[in-house]
Amino acid sequence: MAPTVEKAARTDAGLASQLRLSVMRLRRRLANERHPDNELSLNAMAVLGSLYRHGELTVGELAALEMVQPPSMTRTVNCLADGGHVVRRKHETDGRQVVVVLTDSGRQTVLADRRRRDAWLARRLAELSPHERAVLREAAPILERLSSS
Repeated sequence: MAPTVEKAARTDAGLASQLRLSVMRLRRRLANERHPDNELSLNAMAVLGSLYRHGELTVGELAALEMVQPPSMTRTVNCLADGGHVVRRKHETDGRQVVVVLTDSGRQTVLADRRRRDAWLARRLAELSPHERAVLREAAPILERLSSS
């Protein structure tokens, strides 16, 4: 019989294992909450999200943010441009560079996707006790630090 989450998480190794599994399951569950008409990959949606948060970026900057190689990012940007979600334009101060800019269609796509998944998560959070939600409020900045290092 497998140990309970509480028992397994008593050690750092057990905590790491439980967090990995729980975060992966939550990510998968949130991915399933995407609108059925949204044909963009999760990677493409992540790029739209980065552009929404950071504004216009070069392909290299996007690749660094998403931790992929520039050729992979170029393919993703090409797909997004073909779908009308982004446009490319010359950099304002360095004419040799091209920046990727979110279009109104891309902005609406990312916002609709976020609203849908946030609504699902808000419903699930409402099922928790006030204490459990308080624990998650304290854990959120820690999880953010873990995910960005």
